[in-house]
Amino acid sequence: MNRIAESELIVNSRGAIYHLDVKPDEISTNIITVGDPDRVGEVSKHFDKVEVKRAHREFVTHTGYIGKKRVSVVSTGIGTDNIDIVFNELDALVNIDFATRTVNQELKQLSIIRIGTSGSLQRDFPVDSFLASTHGLGIDNLMNFYDVQANDTGNLILNEFITQTGLSGKVSAPYINACDEGLLKQFDRGFHKGITVTCPGFYGPQGRVLRLGLSNPGFIDKLSDFKYKDLIISNFEMETAGIYGLGAALGHKTISLNALIANRITGAFSKDPGATVNALIEKTLGIIASN
Repeated sequence: MNRIAESELIVNSRGAIYHLDVKPDEISTNIITVGDPDRVGEVSKHFDKVEVKRAHREFVTHTGYIGKKRVSVVSTGIGTDNIDIVFNELDALVNIDFATRTVNQELKQLSIIRIGTSGSLQRDFPVDSFLASTHGLGIDNLMNFYDVQANDTGNLILNEFITQTGLSGKVSAPYINACDEGLLKQFDRGFHKGITVTCPGFYGPQGRVLRLGLSNPGFIDKLSDFKYKDLIISNFEMETAGIYGLGAALGHKTISLNALIANRITGAFSKDPGATVNALIEKTLGIIASN
């Protein structure tokens, strides 16, 4: 086994992974990710017991129990650059021996559920409803740094996406991955379904105009009109494609659940987004506890 250098796998003085400041015994294989560090406590307050609380920068981790099931909730911050940090470090915590700095012979599979917010791109997917992302389609460039390839179905979807949206060559090459089918079955009832597009920003990349014009001003309409067989683009945000891409490459099960707090087609915004997110948290934890 090749030893991983100190500059590549950074472990701090207490034996914890660098950014998360979490040790291998402080993380569960059942993980909920949230963007907002303050949302970690909003999830863990529903735990029957909390045994670990760690915080470093925007990364907050609470590990505890729902009944007999051990669960960790981890904040990622915003964007796939942060997803790159969190997912590589979560994988390292369960699949790399920190003492020998070598990859374990037997690899563990994490089950990772994102609870986040998003903007709907379909008129009939209203604010304050929930969505489970069947696919994450990234226009943010993260997975293009890794030696991974889309499968045949993914390439067909990507080719159709480029054709229908007129994606400019100035924008990074898109990539796509599907969620875990087993997790999707658990979140079937009460959730809209669709492809989530992950953007590298909140304003121009998501078609918002304040003082700067857009290079592709009709992009939102092209996204909402997209169709490939029975697939549509349902929403966009800033993390899902990275979660699905790294999850698939590392062999973990992932699904992204979205509280739709805006509808970019109708212009509506939730009157109480916090209540919608809390409802999604409670629904998600109920499903986790029953599976």
